[in-house]
Amino acid sequence: MARAILRFVRVSPTKSRLIAREIQGMNAEEALAALEFTPNKAAKIISKVVASAVANSGLDAEDCVISSCRVDNGPVLKRFRPRARGMASGIRKPTAHILVEVEGK
Repeated sequence: MARAILRFVRVSPTKSRLIAREIQGMNAEEALAALEFTPNKAAKIISKVVASAVANSGLDAEDCVISSCRVDNGPVLKRFRPRARGMASGIRKPTAHILVEVEGK
């Protein structure tokens, strides 16, 4: 079993988990093809992590199965936006840690 981890990436973990659940258990080659046509920022990032995990395994993409794809919360960058009458409202910029594990058939 080989794995790849991408940490502190600026993408929402909630939105990324939707993509991660879709590809879990899929063949790595099919997953990469599906992620290529998914119109989502997280899909492009997760496809790079899947490709890295396949490269770490030393096998071809058609011989690998994604055993686990996990997206964990990272630290939240807190910013402020000025508002009317001297007030400010908060902006949360979430980060995520993406872990992909592949294993041979």
